[in-house]
Amino acid sequence: MTTVLARTVLRKADSALHPMAWRPVLLIASAVAAVLVLVSPRYGYFADELYFIAAGHHPSWGYADQPPLIPLLASTLDRLAPGSLVVLRSPAALAMAAGVVVTALIARELGGGRRAQIAAAGTWAVTAQFASAGHMLTTWSIDPVLWTTATWLLVRWTRLRDDRLLLWAGAVTAVALQVKFLIPVLWLGVGIAALLTGPRDLLRRPTLWCGAVLCALTLTPTLLWQHANGWPQLQMPATVASENSTGWLTLPLAVACAGLVGAVAVCFGTWRLLRAPHLSPYRYLGWAAIGIALAFAAVDGRPYYVAGLFGLLYAVAAVEWEHRPIRRWIVGTAYAASAVIAIAALPILPMPVIPKHDVFARGSIGWPELTAAVADAHRSTPPGTEVITHDYWSASALHHYGPAVGITGVHSGSRGFWHLSRPSGGQVLYVGGTRDYLLQHFREVRPMTTVDTGLAVDTYYEGTTIWLASGPRAPWPDLWPEFQRMGIFDGSTGTGAELPGATTGVG
Repeated sequence: MTTVLARTVLRKADSALHPMAWRPVLLIASAVAAVLVLVSPRYGYFADELYFIAAGHHPSWGYADQPPLIPLLASTLDRLAPGSLVVLRSPAALAMAAGVVVTALIARELGGGRRAQIAAAGTWAVTAQFASAGHMLTTWSIDPVLWTTATWLLVRWTRLRDDRLLLWAGAVTAVALQVKFLIPVLWLGVGIAALLTGPRDLLRRPTLWCGAVLCALTLTPTLLWQHANGWPQLQMPATVASENSTGWLTLPLAVACAGLVGAVAVCFGTWRLLRAPHLSPYRYLGWAAIGIALAFAAVDGRPYYVAGLFGLLYAVAAVEWEHRPIRRWIVGTAYAASAVIAIAALPILPMPVIPKHDVFARGSIGWPELTAAVADAHRSTPPGTEVITHDYWSASALHHYGPAVGITGVHSGSRGFWHLSRPSGGQVLYVGGTRDYLLQHFREVRPMTTVDTGLAVDTYYEGTTIWLASGPRAPWPDLWPEFQRMGIFDGSTGTGAELPGATTGVG
């Protein structure tokens, strides 16, 4: 009886909202998914995708730099459809399409009608950050959608006070914790804002804490793995900060990643969330958004860390714009310009004209050619020579492409790859690094060749030296820990010297 009554009350509460504009919103979502799937075969695997596949081939409850879900998903899809970038990247395309729908749902919850819902959905669709992330299977292509879903449930709870929504938010958070360890920052910001500005009863709801217990239970295996391996994840914030070097430019860069309409919506939406009287019940979410953004900037986090807040702010802006007299040609021009910017973030350029600053494009090119160069050098070494690379990008590429050309075992001390395997022989072929570095670990070191992919674009591994090193200075169980490092490029790997790694890692 109680359940039936609750459902009746909810139906009446929802009837007070504008109807959901399902047809145009789903049309926008379908268009987003179609475009992302269409461009997904372009160039090749992004380096982190190859790392996820390699990590997933070593199933574990955790990894040095991330939770286990994306490696498990990547390796499973690669087994189901070997070599298919379309299949591998389909979850990212679907996630971005889902983000369109959830953003429109937030706009509806805030009282937005058809125009507001379409505007919110359209703003997500033309966001450059989501276009860039949505054509690759990465942690940052899935995580923002889960953040957005959690904020939708919070907005809905704020309106309805239906505590079951908090339990669902806990379930979404539990999934997000298997993708990336960022979402606790969302809840910390929400909790502090609710405590300081209300609604304080949010923190007294039993279902909120039941959701927290669910998250703790699902995260326990990963935490046990981290404990058993010395908590390597705790090194990631410092690693990201050392690679990032954007400082307080993190916030302007994050806003810029939203694109033209998105940047305006983020700023306007934040302001209205804090100032509009009719949005006062949701004001705590505005303060939470500001606190979260400042926290990421303070620790020099990556600009895309705040992308999970975009959906909420887009929805607020769209609702506030709905009844304002904005000329249609201005709106149309702004969305068209944003769409052009978003399309430019996709892998559409011919290889010869890819700019040097395009990390994602250059990080998706040249892996078969790099593998061929290493294989040529490997064939001239004595039997039993193992391959070690200086960074996990190249190790992941060799893990994927190497077996077809006779390379069956690859190791690297870089980031999470260090935990996947370790060498055991007396002689290694080392990709990258310097002679002085290798002489710290081996008695004899000589160059074999340098990498020349022969491509029309300058890959990150052009000119990388491939070394033959022999005579380990200690047994491998003692020597291998000396190779462990959380960074990617350190200036000794081809043109990777130009990369501080600001937007290249899995962090």
